Amino acid sequence: MFEQVALTGSTNADLLARAVMGAPEGLWLRADQQGGGRGRMGRDWVSPAGNLYASTIARLSPNDPSPATLAFVAGLAAHDTIKLVAPDIAIQLKWPNDVLSANGRKLCGILLERAGDAIIAGFGINLVWHPANIGRPVSDLRALGGNPPEAQAVCEVLAEQFASWLQKWRQQPLANLLRAWEAAAHPKGTALRVNLPDGEQVDGLFAGLGDDGALSLRLADGAIRAIHAADIFLI
Repeated sequence: MFEQVALTGSTNADLLARAVMGAPEGLWLRADQQGGGRGRMGRDWVSPAGNLYASTIARLSPNDPSPATLAFVAGLAAHDTIKLVAPDIAIQLKWPNDVLSANGRKLCGILLERAGDAIIAGFGINLVWHPANIGRPVSDLRALGGNPPEAQAVCEVLAEQFASWLQKWRQQPLANLLRAWEAAAHPKGTALRVNLPDGEQVDGLFAGLGDDGALSLRLADGAIRAIHAADIFLI
């Protein structure tokens, strides 16, 4: 089920409110523009016309895996969507769910928020525009030589991919999902900088995912550190 608005503050905020009122799983809300788009760590997500800004609802049940691992469902859905609409552009996932170009420029951001048994997954995909001078490398599909469809067509592809990965998340061992994510991510051994919530900064090498989806970081002394929450940068 798709709904579309010309302008809203945040599709995530709108669906959080709708979820509390009983809106069903599978509802998608897409906005042509957002006045108050948000990303992880409370960052603003600049949202002019032309890109994809959309959110959906997933309802949790008692037998579902950990809700935190829905980050990998969302990341894989966005990754596969971009591969379908811009097949000539090389992309990679970065933990937990950013989609980057081959040279590390951010193309898609994802924000997951919870209200009761509802998880709101919000997607921002840079189709034809990206902000400049924001202190981190970003790009868009058109700038990289792609010819992406209009945002609504991309949203329909994304909805199909999200539903497919959500079903696998529920019906298959979590390990299958994590291995699929690793296969779509930057390779093991990639140098990473980890900014932890308490301000600590740790450098190391990507060593894959733990059984629970935590980032495994290989330190200089060879030890493996599990990262459960952090801002991650390729270095």
